[in-house]
Amino acid sequence: MRQSSDIRYLSWDLLQSLQLTPQEILFSIEHLLLGRKRQQVWNAPKAVITPPDGRYMMATLAAADDPPFLAVKALVLNPDNPKNGLASINSLVTLLDSRSGLPLAVLDGNWVTAVRTAGLSAVAAKRLARPDASVAAFIGCGVQAHSHLQALAALFPLTEIRAFGRGTTSRDTFCRSAEKMGLTAVASETAREAMFDADLIVTSVTLSPQLVPFLDTRWLKPGVFVTMTDLAAPWLQESMAAFDRIIVDDLEQEASMDKPLVDPALVRGDLTGLVTGDAAERCTADERTAFVFRGLALGDLAVAGLAYQRACECSQGTLAGD
Repeated sequence: MRQSSDIRYLSWDLLQSLQLTPQEILFSIEHLLLGRKRQQVWNAPKAVITPPDGRYMMATLAAADDPPFLAVKALVLNPDNPKNGLASINSLVTLLDSRSGLPLAVLDGNWVTAVRTAGLSAVAAKRLARPDASVAAFIGCGVQAHSHLQALAALFPLTEIRAFGRGTTSRDTFCRSAEKMGLTAVASETAREAMFDADLIVTSVTLSPQLVPFLDTRWLKPGVFVTMTDLAAPWLQESMAAFDRIIVDDLEQEASMDKPLVDPALVRGDLTGLVTGDAAERCTADERTAFVFRGLALGDLAVAGLAYQRACECSQGTLAGD
């Protein structure tokens, strides 16, 4: 057992250097989802504060017996941050021993959020997307687009990506990243153009009080899978019934929220149900499927715990006493 003073700090650069693979991340999340059904993993609904100035503040909590970790994440989204040269979202994850409560590590929450969000999407895509999916569209070209590209490329035989973003610089940077992976990259002029005939779609539009929905599910081809990391905020709610199957990350969490992500009547289950078999996977090749999610604390725990274990194995991370 580590002493309480022996706390590791894991920065973005150090976490990136651990080179956790998309498959390892997916397996870690699936392991905890299965443990949740066995009542060996616990996931609290997120707590949210929304000041009137447009900030979004959030905290998550999850714990497990195997591995014996507890993770707490605190996050602030401020749409004004980019004006000051800062990322719009900043966060921190604290990892504790779930039995003793002794602190183990503090991790860069932005890295954990990016990786776990893509990991949650990958768990859903594995069961809801067509296995032959080869064309992916990205609406929003920031951190989440990059992490999702890595995760989806590890699962599907991608050959082409389309990218649409409100900033051409981020869009072009994202396209260059895809090209370095050997993919054809198309910089689209409109969201509809990017999504046309795509097999996989990732939307990661930055949230703000000024956001007006502009994406229509009726543009989508049969057989498509869409993952919405942005609370479905940029999607026209009246068009969501065009999906044949919608899965959310956590039914319990959804029930505790004041405003649902989508009409509850359209929801066919959650991520735990998908992994345990309690919710149906894709049933036909032509189904239009979607994963709509707020973020699951269990995902933060899965990624933070995996990163901490790898850092200990490699003797990486700055110790508090150093």
